[in-house]
Amino acid sequence: MVGAVQDAGVVVTGAGGGIGAALARRFGAEGARVVVNDLDAGRAKAVAEEIGGIAVPGDASAIVAEAREALGGTVDVYCANAGIAFEAGEPGTPLDEQPWALSWEVNVMAHVRAAHELLPEWLERGTGRFVSTVSAAGLLTMIGAAPYAVTKHGAYAFAEWLSLTYRHRGLKVHAICPQGVRTDMLAATGSAGDLVLQPTAIEPDEVADALFKGIEEDRFLILPHPEVAGYCQARAADPDRWLTNMNHLQQKWETTR
Repeated sequence: MVGAVQDAGVVVTGAGGGIGAALARRFGAEGARVVVNDLDAGRAKAVAEEIGGIAVPGDASAIVAEAREALGGTVDVYCANAGIAFEAGEPGTPLDEQPWALSWEVNVMAHVRAAHELLPEWLERGTGRFVSTVSAAGLLTMIGAAPYAVTKHGAYAFAEWLSLTYRHRGLKVHAICPQGVRTDMLAATGSAGDLVLQPTAIEPDEVADALFKGIEEDRFLILPHPEVAGYCQARAADPDRWLTNMNHLQQKWETTR
């Protein structure tokens, strides 16, 4: 695996903790030159110092140019990892547009803007790697978290579109779709996360391991929780049965709040 990323210029957004920090550490351990991005400048600097990387704090939607300069002019791997989730509110509460707007900007448009900046160079070179941290929610759904589930579907769809459009021109795309991962974001999901995600939650390092195995095997879809494949098959084979089962889970959540 070292040969695949040795001396590569890698950008990881949202890398001040959680999955992003685990990815940054793993790329650094494999010999890559890593830009660590996070809105929290202190956290970005701490991880960068730990791995011998470069901290480029700020909005993940607008750091490609600065990251490219920090890496000496070339980004080889871009990990669109920064994401946002909100604790589920009471069932049936009125629409609050702010979580929708923020989720769309961070979970989808940050990926689109990064790809817009990176694609011209990658297509000219005939090589590049785009890693999208999605979620199993992007393949399935998540109770009590409509903005998260919907925008993660969007992130997955965009990664899929990038792959089918540019793979013959050298672009490698990977969509990481874990269920629960023991991070601050999991804590933010509140009681819904406690019910659905905590029982099978894994460590961020396990997500990094799954990505690197996927890179080695040249796979688009990365499932750190292998059981998600079965859930997707059940959802596709009988949508009504799947929705009924999910509704039962919704009802259980409502009675335990």
